[in-house]
Amino acid sequence: MSLEPSADPAADRRANYDYRSDDVDRPALVDDLERLVDCEVRADSYSRQLYATDASAYEVTPIAVAFPESTADVAGILEYCAERRIPVLPRGGGTSLAGQTVNRAVVLDFTRHMNEILEIDPEDRTATVQPGTILGTLNEALSPHDVKFAPDPAWGDKSAIGGAIGNNSTGSHSLKYGKTDAYIESAEVVLADGTVTEFGEVTLEEIDARADPDGDLEGRIYAEVNRILEEESDLIEETYPDLKRNVSGYNLDRLVAEARGEELPGGEDTGEPGTVNLARLLAGSEGTLAIVTEVTVSLEPVPETKAVSLLCYRDLHEAMEDVTAILEHDPAAVEVLDDVLIDLARGTAEFGPVTEILPDGTNAVLLVEFYAEDTDHGREQVAGLLADRCPDATAEGEPADDAPRTDAETLAIDALEAYDEAERAKLWKLRKSGLPILLSRTTDEKHISFIEDTAIPPAKLPEFVEGFEEILEDHDTYASFYAHAGPGVLHVRPLVNTKTDVGLEQLYGIADDVTDLVVELGGSVSGEHGDGRARTQWNRKLYGEQLWETFQDLKTAFDPDWILNPGQVVFREEHPTDLREHLRFDSDYEFEAGFEPALEWDNDNGMQGMVELCHGCGGCRGQQSTTGGVMCPTYRASREEITATRGRVNALRQAMSGNLEPEEAFSDEFVEEVMGLCIGCKGCSIDCPSEVDMAKLKAEVTHEYHRRNGATLRDRLFANVATLSKLGSRFAPLSNLASKVPGARKLLEATVGIDSDRPLPTFAQTTFRDWFEHRGGCRIPEVEADRKAILYPDTYTNYSYPEAGKAAVRVLEAAGVHVALPDDPDLCDTGRPAFSKGFLEQARETAVENVEALAPRVADGWDVVVIEPSDAVMFQSDYLDLLDDEAAETLASGTYGVCEYLDTFRLDEEIAFDAPAEALTYHGHCHQKSTAKDHHAVGVLRRAGYAVDPLDSGCCGMAGSFGYEAEHASMSDAIADILYEQVTESNGDRVVAPGASCRTQLEHRPTADEKPPTPIEAVAEALE
Repeated sequence: MSLEPSADPAADRRANYDYRSDDVDRPALVDDLERLVDCEVRADSYSRQLYATDASAYEVTPIAVAFPESTADVAGILEYCAERRIPVLPRGGGTSLAGQTVNRAVVLDFTRHMNEILEIDPEDRTATVQPGTILGTLNEALSPHDVKFAPDPAWGDKSAIGGAIGNNSTGSHSLKYGKTDAYIESAEVVLADGTVTEFGEVTLEEIDARADPDGDLEGRIYAEVNRILEEESDLIEETYPDLKRNVSGYNLDRLVAEARGEELPGGEDTGEPGTVNLARLLAGSEGTLAIVTEVTVSLEPVPETKAVSLLCYRDLHEAMEDVTAILEHDPAAVEVLDDVLIDLARGTAEFGPVTEILPDGTNAVLLVEFYAEDTDHGREQVAGLLADRCPDATAEGEPADDAPRTDAETLAIDALEAYDEAERAKLWKLRKSGLPILLSRTTDEKHISFIEDTAIPPAKLPEFVEGFEEILEDHDTYASFYAHAGPGVLHVRPLVNTKTDVGLEQLYGIADDVTDLVVELGGSVSGEHGDGRARTQWNRKLYGEQLWETFQDLKTAFDPDWILNPGQVVFREEHPTDLREHLRFDSDYEFEAGFEPALEWDNDNGMQGMVELCHGCGGCRGQQSTTGGVMCPTYRASREEITATRGRVNALRQAMSGNLEPEEAFSDEFVEEVMGLCIGCKGCSIDCPSEVDMAKLKAEVTHEYHRRNGATLRDRLFANVATLSKLGSRFAPLSNLASKVPGARKLLEATVGIDSDRPLPTFAQTTFRDWFEHRGGCRIPEVEADRKAILYPDTYTNYSYPEAGKAAVRVLEAAGVHVALPDDPDLCDTGRPAFSKGFLEQARETAVENVEALAPRVADGWDVVVIEPSDAVMFQSDYLDLLDDEAAETLASGTYGVCEYLDTFRLDEEIAFDAPAEALTYHGHCHQKSTAKDHHAVGVLRRAGYAVDPLDSGCCGMAGSFGYEAEHASMSDAIADILYEQVTESNGDRVVAPGASCRTQLEHRPTADEKPPTPIEAVAEALE
């Protein structure tokens, strides 16, 4: 396709142009656009592949990616592309589940720059924001004013408001709040030809006056809206489903309801007749009508408190029968979880304990939440619900005299209640267990999102579930049922293998049959996630031919050349959208790792299963302005897709499935740019809903890269830090002076690549082992001790920081533990440095030495205690990836971090402490967080008498050797700045951190006076 415009564009409207082609001179496009606009435009293979996927089952490589910084940039890009009929796709967080944020187009990523909150007006309860603003970020900024943007999609902490408008998003509390369209007050938009205008409230007279079918683009838009209102209002009112939750097709039912002043389904008042809000017509349009560059939204007050009841049922069908009666009690949310997911949850470490609270015989639950004025009011509402729907349950409160009473048969067998935040969170955690469990499957069969959010009148749910189960049986598969029972939107993800022709036909057949069922029951094919590639083709069946043509006409009025995200919501006959096209995994898909994995992969499909596990939800991109959770630290610092787990693992999958050059995964560029910026924090292994383990994948790829290309001197030095530390300690203090010789650091950076500004570790002349032996070993005789522990002298503790080891000995002895060190005097290296740098064979050899030395001691009743967190996790977790034997499992099961050891066995409860008058800020190590072990130190410190403010922090940015590497120093500092800000805002008098890297990084924050102590040192200080 030529970049030059046609001589007569109006005479050559896209009838003969296939927008799915890739006939674009990308270098010329980039050069042209970067001359026209001020923002960055990329068309390299990596960038295009990074934006080829979203959270759906689809993959389409874009033409280019642009990062607009202003409305003028967007207008310039659109004007240029309109002249050449090059498709354009606006994109937020890329969390769409139907494939609407992938296309053969120039992608505009708004989250990079156009993500500002421009104004908050608490008095008028409005906020004006740019489209890349993350919903969680907006609500965080609104929280001091006790207001919020009400729609609450599940991925709100990583979804952009532009995407919420595009999808007309909603969430669990749509019973109270409805959809995004209800909150759009006005919007600045760029039209398909680059025109910048504003849409908002307008009278029908004004629409008529501005309508000009032969005029400019705005005039034609107003003319088509006018025609629809005059000619098709009755048909729209008759045809659109009578549902609170319908986001299929264009938002014409709201347009008509506002014009007529009629209530929308669910009772929303549209105001006086004669006025419509054209900005709301964009809601649910998926970027196909115009591109929003600024929006003003209305806000809702945050509820005072909440109350939750979990109603338990014998099966899903009885739960569905109960929904209509429950709605009579005016809940804020009614959520369902079926027996399939409850059974799966029972088998998981994270959700299993929550299932233990369920009464016997529970095979389905309905979580019912109420908004309340105070706790007593909440108890009253729950009591009213239980008196009506589960009278055998004992309620904590008394129902109000006017509490609803229904005639429906009571079906719930029992009920649980929750009023304080922690208890409510526990019940919600069970409900939210559904998706992470489904997404953790590493087989070729996946729980695909393609018919997962149909909307049904709640009274028809029993019939719908029964019909859906029959369809699944007819197609020889199964699914689970969960999510929003209250508004009739069940999330159902059938298990399908799209890598086979049979699976592709299953996909189509199930969608076709379910659409028929939905239409028969008066429902919609999408109640939440939109049309996209998965459901656009079914809009024709849902709305009929006349409205389908109306959709085409509306699209043409807004976008004459169909360049805005073409193929979504509606399509032209010559270019139909088929849900089986552009799937990420189809029958032509091939995967070739190119090497035999060196690690154990205890999952279906091995390493391939892990590479293919990312479903694209964007959790690694979440909470951009906050710092909760662990992943993904490099993305938080850079806002670059390639530095997020999603970006890295998708790039790896595309390299291994032929979308990039052959053997690209082992090229210098790939290892440095894609793998190299993964700092191995392991946060994705716990924070990612699918538990993608990027650190482990990085180790595999780096190991193979070393095998093929060799390793640098620096990598070998870092991998062998134990040997270097032993030598450094032997020649201390002389070795500590070497780095202070003028010019030495500059020379080191120039020759080895170690950052000259980063202080190097120092070495102790007397090692921890030396100190322990000189004092005569442990002072608690083995025969008098309740427990006996091997205190492992890790490299850093032994050679650089014996004080932590000394403190551990003092505290363990105070707890009555007999302490010994390993018999082998050279045992101090766990293999962590070699593992982290990809020297897996070296790490395996070290693991064998440690397992042979320590596993028999564990079998003989000893515990193994480790001070350095990453070394403890090496024993507990990573050895299982290196060694497939029972001895490694024995060592893993008997190893503890030092505070974990005290807390697990409550050994510190026997210790006498002098209560310190001090508050501590605690920063946990990311490896401990990845194995859910970082909380132990907080408990021990509090029992020692400290007030503790535990930070919800990510990685410090030092990450072992990462912060020492010259090319990574600036990234390390940027990550550290996030932590420093948290420390500054914390309530502690001083900081404690267990990891050597963390403490080194914290020592050099601007306000630091000294290196922070480890938690075990603080505990030792508090001893009587």
